[in-house]
Formats: sequence, C-alpha cells, structure tokens
Amino acid sequence: MNPFKERLKRKEKLLGTMLSFPSAEIAEILSHAGFDWLFVDGEHGNFELSDLQRILQVADSTTDCMVRVPLNDEIWIKRALDSGARGIIVPQVKTAREAAQAVSFCKYPPDGRRSVGISRAHGYGMDFAGYINKANDDVVVVVQVEHIEAVRNAGTIVEVPGVDAVFVGPYDLSASMGMAGEVGATEVKEAIEKVSEICKKADKPAGIFGADAEAVKWYIDIGYTLVCVSIDNLIFTKGVRKLAAELKGLLH
Repeated sequence: MNPFKERLKRKEKLLGTMLSFPSAEIAEILSHAGFDWLFVDGEHGNFELSDLQRILQVADSTTDCMVRVPLNDEIWIKRALDSGARGIIVPQVKTAREAAQAVSFCKYPPDGRRSVGISRAHGYGMDFAGYINKANDDVVVVVQVEHIEAVRNAGTIVEVPGVDAVFVGPYDLSASMGMAGEVGATEVKEAIEKVSEICKKADKPAGIFGADAEAVKWYIDIGYTLVCVSIDNLIFTKGVRKLAAELKGLLH
C-alpha cells in the first residue's frame, strides 16, 4: 500500500493546499513548502491533461498529489490515474450508488471497470505488471460530501467498499443550504460536525477545505484529518497585496 494511503488510514493529520493554476512551476514550489499533500483542482482549475501530467511529474516525487476530477466520470478518472495521480477526489457525490460508481471507475477488474492502458502511471510500460498488480490497493478514492443531500446520505456513503475517505466542501455545502459562502453559519457547522461524527463511527477518515489556518482549526478539533488549507491564487493575491501595502507604507 502506498505510504500516503497508510497515513490516511491511520488518521494522521495530513495538511495540504490547493493548486488551481495550470503551472508546473507553482506546483514544484508548493511541493517543497512543507505540505503533506497537494489538492490538484481539475474541477475548477483551468487544466488540460498535459498540464496535469507535468504537475504530477514535478510534484508527486516530493509531495503526494490528489487530483479532483471535474465530475464522477469514467474517462476523467481513468486519464487522471493514468497520468500518475496517487488518488482521486470525486466532487458532488450525493448517494451511496454514486460513491460505488466512483470506486468502480478507479479499480481494475474484477474490483471495478477501469480500463487497462500503458501510460506514465505504468512507467510507460516498463512497470506495467507491477502497477497493475498493486493499483487497486494503492489508489486512494475520496468522495466529496458537499451537498445537504449528501450529508443526509453520509451514513451509507461511508460504508461503500473502496471509499477511503470523504471530503467536505463547505462552500458548496453552504450554497446547497441556501447560505452560499456562510460556512460559519450554525446550520452549516452542524452539518459539518454531523459528517465528522458519522465518519468517526464508521472509522473512516474525513477531509475538509478551509480558507486559512484559522478556519481549519475547528475542523481539526472535531476530527477532520485530511485538511486542505487555502488555494494558490489566494496565497498569491494575499501575498502581493501585503507586499504592495508595505511598500506604500514606506512612502509615508
């Protein structure tokens, strides 16, 4: 089993950040910044498949990369895994049936329906047999609970064989509750805590996104262990604004 999956199963606190720019250089910088993992956002980020592979080539030898695909789709999942992703994050999973579908797309037969090809993940053919033999055990499958319907179904979602963790998207969750962006609202926090409790009872790792370190403190306190903090574009914009303000301050 790959070391990242072992750490996830042990519920170690794994702290990462999100990559949304299709830039291998930014990915390389983030991979050396001290994070445990990188959340490569193929859903909202402007990625072509070639961008994704370059990012994995420069980053995943240093920091484990989880790729969020645009949707629960066989082709997208297959291509991300063939590019060498250690694991897949599947957005907007609302039911156990959809979770089982995501798992099936990530697993080779007889455990699933992933088709067999030769690509970067297989060492371009040089490690074909080795990869095929261990992929079903090594690939990490994370499904996103980011809709109130998914919260209601979380008890059955976490029981789906092959789901390694669930990952809450608080912003989409709040939007589905009619409170877009109000991730600190009482009802939203109650839903987030409910998912955490369900995961604890099922002995399933739980993950979540937060805008900054302060935002994720409470999530960690209530049991979330796969934690993604901020996004490359927010890190950059905050940094350059701070620098510009400091420079302007020198003029007074």
